[in-house]
Amino acid sequence: MGCSTCDGCLVRIDVFTIFPDMVGTYCGMSILGRAVAAGVLDVRVHDVRDGASDVHRSVDDSPFGGGAGMVLRPDPVFRCVESVPDAPRPLFLLAPGGRPFDQRVAEELAGLGGGGFSLLCGRYEGVDQRVADHLVDGELSVGDFVLAGGELAALVVVETVARLLPDVLGNEESPREESFSDGLLEYPQYTRPAEFRGWSVPDVLRSGDHGAVAAWRRLQALLRTAERRPDLIAHLVRASALSASDVQALAAHGYDVSSGTEPV
Repeated sequence: MGCSTCDGCLVRIDVFTIFPDMVGTYCGMSILGRAVAAGVLDVRVHDVRDGASDVHRSVDDSPFGGGAGMVLRPDPVFRCVESVPDAPRPLFLLAPGGRPFDQRVAEELAGLGGGGFSLLCGRYEGVDQRVADHLVDGELSVGDFVLAGGELAALVVVETVARLLPDVLGNEESPREESFSDGLLEYPQYTRPAEFRGWSVPDVLRSGDHGAVAAWRRLQALLRTAERRPDLIAHLVRASALSASDVQALAAHGYDVSSGTEPV
């Protein structure tokens, strides 16, 4: 799949996979589908089996040295990638040992512009090391867990990057306020009804005082992050990314960021 106005696209992403329908179907729906239709995003999916040389379109084989499972062969992968000479670089292999993919990496990829990047989905017990050594430009991992293949990981990367592109979400403030955009988890969200089964929306959110709302949201983001992800607070402390008022707010609620984020 791909948009018809790719020259004007902000980002082009090529995905190489043995399950093109899995990736292509998802990329044609919801936010991604609208981004592609609007010409903001160009997603092109390529079937690695097109690089196979036998009638059965085989792409895997047993590992040298023995062991369970199958390994994705280098020859069909190289042929498939090389058959798309204009595929944008860098080309990343989705693999457990890759660079951890987070919001910062997403922002880097979203900033590549029309040149875009490409993703290679691993499968089976892994990919022949010669692919990692001589074909791709790097590896990305979406977490410390094992998937059957890289397709879900590729979709995570595509959607996370797409959400950062202008006009994709329809509200330019949305990407700035989401979790991890400033190193913190997002503050709690509420909508109608204001009263539900005896639970009320915080009064400040209905006050009309935008300054008070912003202050409340910042505090809630700080507290939620300190409670659930102290590692993120520690990172912000090391980077001197917390303001004096942030530190004071955390301290007032029992979190001493000078010695960690455990309640004192």
